[in-house]
Parts: sequence; structure tokens; C-alpha cells
Amino acid sequence: MSALQFIIFSIIAFSGCTKKADTTAGNNISHTKNTITLKIVNTDTIRYLALGDSYTIGEAEPLAKSFPYQLTDTLKNLGFKAQNPLIIATTGWTTGDLTNAIAEHAPLQNNYDFVTLLIGVNDQYQGGSQTLYRSNFIKLLHSAITYAKGDKTRVFVLSIPDYGVTPFANGQDAVIGPQIDAFNAINLQESNNAGVNYLDITGISREAATNSALIAPDGLHPSALMYAQWVAKLFPMVVARINKSN
Repeated sequence: MSALQFIIFSIIAFSGCTKKADTTAGNNISHTKNTITLKIVNTDTIRYLALGDSYTIGEAEPLAKSFPYQLTDTLKNLGFKAQNPLIIATTGWTTGDLTNAIAEHAPLQNNYDFVTLLIGVNDQYQGGSQTLYRSNFIKLLHSAITYAKGDKTRVFVLSIPDYGVTPFANGQDAVIGPQIDAFNAINLQESNNAGVNYLDITGISREAATNSALIAPDGLHPSALMYAQWVAKLFPMVVARINKSN
């Protein structure tokens, strides 16, 4: 087990000390006093599509330390069979860029076991319209659902991190933070409207204001450690869904 994977399981074990057993239907993860028990129901090979921008490819860190690869590695270490993720993401992409890239990509099959979508920071950074962001985000949500076997419960949206707390922002957090919140309010609302899963990781990103270990060497993007913290919150949601019957 790698150091990062140890961090993921340590976070889970610690959270298990304070949480009661989760008996939600379809959730095969049960918390006990000091550990987490996982029941593997789905034994098929898992296919994962990750859509996004620099936060999905893990800019400034090795690709293997990006959150899609850490998530896949975590699933494998838990005993699931999983392919490496197919990532459609590039640094600097807006929602419009991602939409165009998907259209230009080799035809995607509609049988992914789950899809993640994290997009919007460059819409904000480039001064894009929130109205246009909403329109493009809705289109991307529909595409993600299509690729996830047409099943909205197989889509996981992650909120936009707040880069305002990083050295790159040069003290502009009071301006950037509220703008990021405004874009996240849109993707949260549209995610709820579409009935997909939503994970707020913006709070974790803001911890970088007092913890430089959460920032990559470029002074802007998340470090592998921060991605591990995202995965610690994301993978129980994913496991609960992929364990359900098709």
C-alpha cells in the first residue's frame, strides 16, 4: 500500500470513530468503531470515464497521482477489478472546450460504470459568462449520463476548487473565492436538477491556505495529498453505486 493510499484509509478509519453504521439502501460500506467494512458485490471489470480540466489530469503532479488514478488504485486495492480511467481533460479547458473535445474524440461507448465531471475553473478564470457556463454544464451533464449507461446515479460531479488561497492568486482570495462560489452554486443546482451525485471538495481546497502540503510545486494546483483527500470522500460514494445491481 502506498503512502497516499495509507492516508486515504487513515482518513476513513478516523471518520469511522465518530459515525454510526450507514444503513442506507445500496450502501455496502458500514462503519464500525475504528474501521470500515466493505462488501464487494460487483465482480465485473469496472470502466471509468473522467471528464474535466487540469484538476482531473493532476497538473504539476504525475498522472498516476491524479484523483482519477488514485480512485482507480483504491478500488483495485479494495479488491475490485477496474480498468485504468479514460481521461478526457486538458489544462485550461473551459466547459466549451470540454464539450468540443468530447465531440472530436473517438466515439465513446455508453457503458461506463461511472463518470466523474469536474469543470468550470477556467470559465471563471477567463471571465466567462455564468449564463454560458450553466448552458454548457447542462450539456456536459447530459453527455455524462449518456456515457454512464444512461443512468444518472452513475455520474459524480465534483465542485470547483478555490485557487484563490494559493500563491498563484497573489492575495486575491477575497475576489476569487466568491466567484468560485457563484460558479459552484450553478453546478450544484444543475446537478441536483439532473439527479446526479455531487461532492463538494471546495472546502478541502481552502485548507491549502494554512497547509502548503496541499499545493503542488507550481503554486497553483492541488498536490497528490489533496487529491488523496478528495478520493477518501469520493470512493465510498462510487463503491455504493457500483455494488448495486445493473
